[in-house]
Amino acid sequence: MITDKTLSTPIALTIAGSDSGGGAGIQADLKTFSALGAYGCSVITALTAQNTRGVQGIFDVDPAFIKQQLDSVLSDLDVKAVKVGMLSQPEVIETVAERIEHYQVKRLVVDPVMVATSGDALLQQDAIQTLKEVLIPKASLITPNLPEAAVLLGQDKPESTQQMLDMIEPLLKLGAKAVLLKGGHLTGNQIERGKAVDFYHDGQSLHRLESPWTETGNTHGTGCTLSSAITALIAQGFSMGEAVQGGKEYIAAAIAKADDLNIGQGQGPVHHFYRNW
Repeated sequence: MITDKTLSTPIALTIAGSDSGGGAGIQADLKTFSALGAYGCSVITALTAQNTRGVQGIFDVDPAFIKQQLDSVLSDLDVKAVKVGMLSQPEVIETVAERIEHYQVKRLVVDPVMVATSGDALLQQDAIQTLKEVLIPKASLITPNLPEAAVLLGQDKPESTQQMLDMIEPLLKLGAKAVLLKGGHLTGNQIERGKAVDFYHDGQSLHRLESPWTETGNTHGTGCTLSSAITALIAQGFSMGEAVQGGKEYIAAAIAKADDLNIGQGQGPVHHFYRNW
């Protein structure tokens, strides 16, 4: 017999920066959690003055207050999965990693956000090494796009799926249990047969994930949305492989429906609520 006490609310936490334009960051994460059936809570690491045209300013939150937010949430809420996005300073990364360790977070998705869709830098150069050393080794999954993977490995951005494949093993050696390398930055003749191709390695075997390629300029927040979708599904008890596949399907549909929205004068967001509106 199912009673109120045996029902468990799937709670997902996002630790990331705020996007005042609503298309990426904390705002995209919370929309995605809600769209996929998880209760979303948040720890804000930075404020951005941002819209569809770009990032006009970044205001970093003090690490001590980030710690306070983390303690408030994790000491009270039964968080099932955590997603980490924009952490712009070494001190912030260290604070988040220490609290993740303290609260023994078991399901951690790290989206190594370094550059906005507009091309604006979101991660300080001296924070990259800290990210690699103290946070990525704690991750259940990392979800870099091609420019981010190139920065993490000190390589040129791959221009083919074969070059993507060559990155998988070095990315795994950074210490995460699994890697999802996103191929959305391939363009033109680099795209295979009109497919958006990602590669997922679960630590044991490699999986090729495909979805139809959608031509649209409204791709703001795609990375945040995908990593949040995976986190929301993990929070509900899906395996990592199931969550990655479900997240891939969700972001593909959200991109396909992005042009149904008319938001801003630059790169608009994906359609998080395409199922509901």
